[in-house]
Amino acid sequence: MTDASTTDIRVLVVGLGTMGLSHARAYHKIPGFKLVGLCTSRSAAREDLAAEFPDVPRFDDFTEALATLKPDAVAVCTYTETHAHLAIQAFAAGAHVFCEKPLAENIAAAERVVAAAKASGKALLIGYILRVHPSWTRFVEIGQTLGKPLAMRMNLNQQSSGSHWNVHKNLMRSTSPIVDCGVHYVDVMCRVTQAKPVMVHAIGARMTDEIAPTMYNYGHLHIVFSDGSVGWYEAGWGPMMSETAFFVKDMIGPKGAVSIAAKESASEKPTSADHDSHTRTNALRLHHAALNADGSFAKPDEIITTAEEPGHQDLCDLEQKLFLDAIVNKRDLAAHHEEALNSLRIVFAADESIRTGEVVRL
Repeated sequence: MTDASTTDIRVLVVGLGTMGLSHARAYHKIPGFKLVGLCTSRSAAREDLAAEFPDVPRFDDFTEALATLKPDAVAVCTYTETHAHLAIQAFAAGAHVFCEKPLAENIAAAERVVAAAKASGKALLIGYILRVHPSWTRFVEIGQTLGKPLAMRMNLNQQSSGSHWNVHKNLMRSTSPIVDCGVHYVDVMCRVTQAKPVMVHAIGARMTDEIAPTMYNYGHLHIVFSDGSVGWYEAGWGPMMSETAFFVKDMIGPKGAVSIAAKESASEKPTSADHDSHTRTNALRLHHAALNADGSFAKPDEIITTAEEPGHQDLCDLEQKLFLDAIVNKRDLAAHHEEALNSLRIVFAADESIRTGEVVRL
């Protein structure tokens, strides 16, 4: 990375929930960045922000913050329905943009954000946190050695209550669980297969009266790829969700299988509400399908330890170092944008399938 210390990138963070706060911490400590503003509704009431970032100005209104600070970069960490508007406004003001996933609430809005980034000549990095995770990178690399076709099985169900359930309900004003979290795991599937998605089907259920009649809090999507590979992803949010098998991540091919293995100890086993558990791998289990002449397995399963993997804040730091590199070294992010749009098209197709009951062909 080019040395950016002579001219720090001045960053405004808008949205200070779990992800926004983590990204603000990253900007606050990474050389080359300078955190110059925090924007969130009722910022004056956020005593936690005042305590942790006492010298960083706080704003309730994004337009005011943008005009006052004139930042070099903006991190958009708000609810999905505001992403496109805020990102495009930031580009118009001459700022680079880091945007949390999903990039927008529909594919047309996402395409407008990408077009605005291209027209402005500014960097747009989208928060696909698993792309900077070394254990998930290894998971993808091993999956690519298993042969074709692949069967990929993934889920992330979250049993939420209290403030976590309130956050989920707010998210579901515009974005279903299958869309919000699905982009990560669909992106992983696309990276493993490197094949074109051709067909999507999904089912969903609304299990609570606390969300809009048109929204669902449980969904299950199925994808068929051009190489014959298939994948499914399941996501559900709410106090009714089961803690049994809430985290399944594995891939099966003709040559064997690789799985993210959970902790065996009940006392150490994470819960679905634990944010770190959403990226934690614990270990990778590699199974070899080859048989001996007598029908026994030729090789035992391998356990690949991931004990030294980064935690959630470390991953946010890695994302922002990647953002800094993209800005300073003027990286071409066109492929990154197209891959993000591709995963969005798939999850929005799943959303369409749930609402219409029809298979969607891409």
